[in-house]
Amino acid sequence: MHHSKGYTVAEATKKIESYCAYQDRCHKEVVEKLKGFGMIPEAIDHIVAHLIKENYLNEERFAKNFARGKFRVKKWGRNRIVNELKMKAISRFNIQSALREIPENDYLETLDDLAHKRLSEINETNPQKRKKKLADYLLYRGWETALVYEKIKELI
Repeated sequence: MHHSKGYTVAEATKKIESYCAYQDRCHKEVVEKLKGFGMIPEAIDHIVAHLIKENYLNEERFAKNFARGKFRVKKWGRNRIVNELKMKAISRFNIQSALREIPENDYLETLDDLAHKRLSEINETNPQKRKKKLADYLLYRGWETALVYEKIKELI
């Protein structure tokens, strides 16, 4: 443990409130942080309930912000967003809700921009290799296979 002394529930609550206020968190992150503070399961349950009641912790809001951010900033496709949210133990309901934050036309437009940009950077003349490089790039970012291959057929 990195603390010589354990925190009281009140101290842990204060610390975790600012942790949540600084950036939206999911339940899993908060529970792990509280375990790191040396809190017992009963105290963790008590603190998490308080955070939800006071709206410091809201998993649907977390999922929506996560999806919007990763799409806008990192240009991730739905598959990658879904997998990352699953790893954070987000419920199916909240994952579906998060995906609705991404407008379909923005989604397809972003894929188009990303594909064009990446294609201009691929210094490969062999069409098969060009296709594979572009596919690998887009699939890694979580764009759906069907959309990726449709886009490649259109561009190469």
